[in-house]
Amino acid sequence: MYIVTGAAGFIGSNLVAELNRRGEDDILAVDELTDGHKFVNLADCRIADYLDRDDFAVRLGAGSSFGAVRAVFHLGACSTTTEWNGRFMLANNYEYSKRLLHWCLEHSVPFIYASSAAVYGGSREFREAPEHERPLNVYGWSKLLFDNYVRRLLPCASQVAGLRYFNVYGPREQHKGAMASTAFHFDAQVRASEEVRLFAGSDGYADGEQRRDFLHVADAIDVKLWLLEQPQVSGIFNVGTGRSQSFNEMARAVIDWHERGRIHYIPFPQALQGAYQSYTQADLGALRAAGYENEFLDVATGVSRYLDWLHGER
Repeated sequence: MYIVTGAAGFIGSNLVAELNRRGEDDILAVDELTDGHKFVNLADCRIADYLDRDDFAVRLGAGSSFGAVRAVFHLGACSTTTEWNGRFMLANNYEYSKRLLHWCLEHSVPFIYASSAAVYGGSREFREAPEHERPLNVYGWSKLLFDNYVRRLLPCASQVAGLRYFNVYGPREQHKGAMASTAFHFDAQVRASEEVRLFAGSDGYADGEQRRDFLHVADAIDVKLWLLEQPQVSGIFNVGTGRSQSFNEMARAVIDWHERGRIHYIPFPQALQGAYQSYTQADLGALRAAGYENEFLDVATGVSRYLDWLHGER
């Protein structure tokens, strides 16, 4: 059996769907469905069982058996970067992760979990080293706190791998609201008004030229499943394309797909001053050194595939 936490979420549901495509359906899906709209992400997937995240935690604490578990993919977290309730964030992203990690270590089960490029915050270098880790919000700090906890335990007897995702976009993210990708929001803006709204210049960048490492979710899943086949590989790894591309490029990719639309620049929000990453670009040195050789989709290709999926041209 595979256990996937956050299974009804964005990356989690794409992982379940890809496991299904590979003939795997002995999957325990764990999530928290107070927002029942997320059910749609699993409606076309095959799973063996579903557990609420709190019930799952109780069973972990009680020492319940889940049978023979091949791996735990831990994707469940509070991913709202604007959430400033530190107690809530640490309970979800730190304490819960520790409990699951120790269960996996006790049972010699591979533990592959989601970290985030938010740990780098305002840094200009994105390499897995403490001197570059400067989170700008409590979400980023909660992820760094757990990464550092893992670092103190490595090397472990069984596989433990943390994946620092950069800006992921793609299918099954519609439930995320404001936290959905720019590709998703730009598509909605073009359809509603034929106008994509980008931030005006900030942090020394021209209008719309703030840059991110945009990662298609299919590439994020490929890395995760590659790790599953490399049980000797543990550590904390960046997962991005290794390319920094501008928001203007993302907007143009959406406009090109629709064959209509224009860009409109809006003032940079005061609330985001000092808490916004204007530039990210994954250093893939550690991932490549571990043996991962596949290339990643660029924005033009990835956005085209995503919008084909989003609008039914699958």
